[in-house]
Amino acid sequence: MNEEHTVFLIGGGTGGDEQATFALQDVGTMCRLTCSYRNKVIEAEEDDYFEALFQIRQQLEVDGLLPFCYGASANVYPEGMVMEMSRGLTVCKVKMGQPPQRTDLVNIFDDGYDVVPVFVHMQQQFWDAWLASLPS
Repeated sequence: MNEEHTVFLIGGGTGGDEQATFALQDVGTMCRLTCSYRNKVIEAEEDDYFEALFQIRQQLEVDGLLPFCYGASANVYPEGMVMEMSRGLTVCKVKMGQPPQRTDLVNIFDDGYDVVPVFVHMQQQFWDAWLASLPS
């Protein structure tokens, strides 16, 4: 797979429209993701693209930047079989107290009205709270 996605970045104190380009490349069984922004390049190689984006987001946080896409949204997280089948490119939007539905699947680089970009640790906290909210 060789594809690119352009994603808006928010934060970072520039006050303008800033973008990053994410290049995806399959390297054997690994997923390589390259992020280019502000004349900088960040690379991550992981088992899936969601985890690679996760690693890149941690480095973007140093500049106070958040990608405006579903992969960085509070209410989105990877879910077992969907993740495996899509190599981490498809994730589920989740709602408190409700299991995800087929209509809740989104691409990690897409954006929408319901994207709530957050830092990595906040996304993990939301996921934990969502899991706890599900009926047993």
